[in-house]
Formats: sequence, C-alpha cells, structure tokens
Amino acid sequence: MNAAVAMLAGLKLTNAKKPTQISPVAQRRGKLAKRIREQVELAKAQAEGRTYAPTRLRSVKNAETGERTTVESPKRVKQWWFVADNGKVCVALKYGAKIVELAKGKSAVEVASGAELITALETLKAAVTGGELDAQIEAAAGAVRKGFKK
Repeated sequence: MNAAVAMLAGLKLTNAKKPTQISPVAQRRGKLAKRIREQVELAKAQAEGRTYAPTRLRSVKNAETGERTTVESPKRVKQWWFVADNGKVCVALKYGAKIVELAKGKSAVEVASGAELITALETLKAAVTGGELDAQIEAAAGAVRKGFKK
C-alpha cells in the first residue's frame, strides 16, 4: 500500500473535468484542418500516380427486410487546386462550398509545382490550427449558414 502512495506522490494530481462541448471556433478549425489533410493526401497520391479513395461508413436500410446495415462507401474528394492562365498552380481554401478569403481581396495561394502545393497546403493547415484564419473561417461559416436559412 505504501509503494502505491509513494508512486502517486511523484505525479501532479488535479481535479479536472473533461469538457462536454467543444467551442464553435475549435469545431470549425478541426473541420477545416481535416479537409486540408484530405487535400494533402489527394495531392500526394496524384504526385505518386495513384488514386486517393477514402471511405466512409454509411447506414443503409435493406428494402426487403427493413434492417439497417452499415456499409463502407467511397468518399468523393474534389481537389481545391487548379492551373491558372500563367501556368502556375493555385489552391483556394474552401469551407463547405465557400472559398475562404485569405487576405483582403486574395482568395488563393499560387505555387509553381505539385511539391510546393503539398508544402502550401501543410502551411495553410498549420495556420488554421494556430488560429490565424479564425475571422475568415467565421465569415465563410456564416455564408454557408445563411444558405440554409429561408
């Protein structure tokens, strides 16, 4: 018994409660960071000449028996980058269907090649998780929400 108490004495004990809700800002950051991670994987797959096909779980109801089963289905991931008129690759950050304005009047990042595209996407992801684009994400989220209101 004394050995267990001696081991606990070396730890910093606290009275902490796990939060039951995540703040809306943290939810939006997480959502966008996840989508950027998918774009990085898609860019890496295209650079290596393979296809990127993530799957998701869906609940499907059997028409004959009425039972619900869970099946894996492919998830469609649209690429966010395009080739501009000058031959450079541009990547636009999207929240839902809305393009996030990165700076006043600037909505895309221009890079020279696919390798730089992956670096740019990872930099954008770091900026999102660091909270640098919270105001722009909030504006895009408001525009997406406005589309659902009657």
